[in-house]
Amino acid sequence: MLTAQENQLLTRVGPGTAMGSLMRRYWLPVCTSAQLPKPDGDPVRVKLLGENFVAFRNTAGNVGVLEEYCMHRRASLAMGRVEEGGIRCLYHGWKFGVDGTIQETPNHCDERFRTRLKAPAFPVREAGGMIWAYIGPKDKEPVFQRYEFFDGPDENRCVFRINIPCNFLQLWEGGTDSSHVGILHCNLANPDWKNKASFVPDMEDYTSVALATGDNAPTLEIENTPYGYHYGAKRQGPPLDDGSPTWSVRVTPVIMPTCRIIPLREYQFFVFEVPQDDHKTSTYIIAHGPKPFDRVKMRAVLGLDNDRLWKEGDFEYRATEDNRWFQDRSRIEETWSGLAGLVPEDSSISVSMGPIVEREKEVLVAADAAVVRLRERLLENLRRHERGEEPLGLSIADYSKVRSLADTNVPHNERWQDHLPGNLGSARVSRVPA
Repeated sequence: MLTAQENQLLTRVGPGTAMGSLMRRYWLPVCTSAQLPKPDGDPVRVKLLGENFVAFRNTAGNVGVLEEYCMHRRASLAMGRVEEGGIRCLYHGWKFGVDGTIQETPNHCDERFRTRLKAPAFPVREAGGMIWAYIGPKDKEPVFQRYEFFDGPDENRCVFRINIPCNFLQLWEGGTDSSHVGILHCNLANPDWKNKASFVPDMEDYTSVALATGDNAPTLEIENTPYGYHYGAKRQGPPLDDGSPTWSVRVTPVIMPTCRIIPLREYQFFVFEVPQDDHKTSTYIIAHGPKPFDRVKMRAVLGLDNDRLWKEGDFEYRATEDNRWFQDRSRIEETWSGLAGLVPEDSSISVSMGPIVEREKEVLVAADAAVVRLRERLLENLRRHERGEEPLGLSIADYSKVRSLADTNVPHNERWQDHLPGNLGSARVSRVPA
């Protein structure tokens, strides 16, 4: 259980906070590439860690991320014109390049003035269908880290953004909790549980999240890694031909400061929980696999095909306590949760907890061990940063070999880590029985 003080420490992300300062040391997603679809298109307003920015794609196709407010008289550049190699403020026509260079000041014709100053601009990378920025101290810019979903053709990658009205940590904790999968998501993952869910998913569907076994109380084996940790959720598997017992193991890596990789049979699910501020989170979901995705089908499986709940383009998740988190009580026998799809189930549950969970009031059990480890590693990372040490994983340039593992039968005398040689494990495992 966290104290109230520790909870505040982990969940407050604005300027000057401990967690906000730590997160500013990493490259973070700020929007999707699809939000800036063409040169000289509309700019995008970005909120990140309690601060406001604007992202735009210039005439040459390069992306810039600047402070939102014009350095002249502080009008919003999100209202500006993107044209002729820069973004122009509507108020007095000042124009800025992607690097913050002042290109024009129509109401002040002294060229020496323009060359002396720059607008606050930030390092930017475009990779994996997303725009990334570094907004931390200039002299501490880290390497830009590569993920597996950067590779392969664009059609083998499906990127979604969902803006959810709650703190990032409760969403991230939900994604590291294996024991909820067969209960909350039982329609897709464990339809026989309690005989409540009448809908049984198509097991040939490449999007299936079905568990290989109905065990809802897995034994967790957790191993720290240089970037955070990974853990194996072990459920009883079928015996081998010689009668030897096996575990059905599902492995989830957790990567600082916001990422997890969810195991599915046919592909990998990368999820980043990026704080807009203390009470709102941009969740980025990237499905990546060996063959092209049908975006319409994936949107339906995620439960994002209801425009009243979420729309392409504005990305706002509209569930609130006033609309009962979009739960349909009339379908609760059919769908178990009364919610349709993975994202509504996870997101509405997190929103129902309030903007920030009061973790000092929780009653935890062994199945929460991966959640507890997340909190421990975050606190450790904060302490490292406050001591002036390098945060976890900051110098790792290549995460492309770090992977999750869908339900895999592993004999009791074998290590599940051997199936994931790229995960940088140390073989120092903590076992938490069910």
